[in-house]
Amino acid sequence: MELFQQHGFNPRSDLGQNFLIDINLIEFAVRAAELCKDDLVLEVGPGTGGMTTFLAEEAGKVVSVEVDSNMFALAAKATEHCENVTLLHRDILKNKNTISPEITELLQYELAQRPGSHLKLVANLPYSVATPVIANLVASDLPWQRMVCTIQLELGEKMIAEPGADSYGALSVWLQAQCSVKILRRLGPKVFWPRPKVNSAIMSIWRHDGRGSRIDNKAFFLDFLRRLFHQRRKLLRRVLVGMYSKQLTKLQVDEVLEELGHTEDVRAETLDVLTLVKLGNRFGVAVKSAE
Repeated sequence: MELFQQHGFNPRSDLGQNFLIDINLIEFAVRAAELCKDDLVLEVGPGTGGMTTFLAEEAGKVVSVEVDSNMFALAAKATEHCENVTLLHRDILKNKNTISPEITELLQYELAQRPGSHLKLVANLPYSVATPVIANLVASDLPWQRMVCTIQLELGEKMIAEPGADSYGALSVWLQAQCSVKILRRLGPKVFWPRPKVNSAIMSIWRHDGRGSRIDNKAFFLDFLRRLFHQRRKLLRRVLVGMYSKQLTKLQVDEVLEELGHTEDVRAETLDVLTLVKLGNRFGVAVKSAE
């Protein structure tokens, strides 16, 4: 707060800037990532650089990405003594569905310089980019191993939601199909400045290679989930007929559903993760055959 006053800065709500000001919680998040000198850490939204300095002490290399000019200047000052920190003044996202290619290439380069190293995302993620950063990192070809992130509690609950729950959706299935997801700590507004109007959570997401290998085509599956859950409360058959009206006839959709044992009254929101993976794989084959 004193730094902001000295420089005449104000937090930007449009960028979801709510700074974690409890040092104990910052240390807790860094410890939860179980960092070592073989690790390459990606941080998004370093703010004033407080967490960045903790990461630099534990990891071999830190790549920190900040889109806001004021925060970039403060983080650069805080980390000027950290030789293993690369601070980028960039948007982490190319668009809502893609991580910036420039950042992806840099991470690939840094990994190549450290054979056997692990990529981890550790960040107090700005609320405005939390979903696309996490979802797109999972979708990328980057060999990430773990994420420890502070996000909105509501978003964290969506990530761990089970079939039938109101918060169960495309993000729930996308992550659980490939990762183990856990809420490590629930946080109230008072540990942030400025105080948000919502509760937050520190999440742990770690890659589960055995799960991800069950997905035949990740790009198709992600699109499949997004479109399917856009009409989550409608009958599954009706949604699928509409989704693939240009590629498949109603009879072909019925044949796939019958083959997998789905009745006409089933809805996507009631299906478990493995069932949706099998459904996505089968429709991927059907659509490709029809093209």
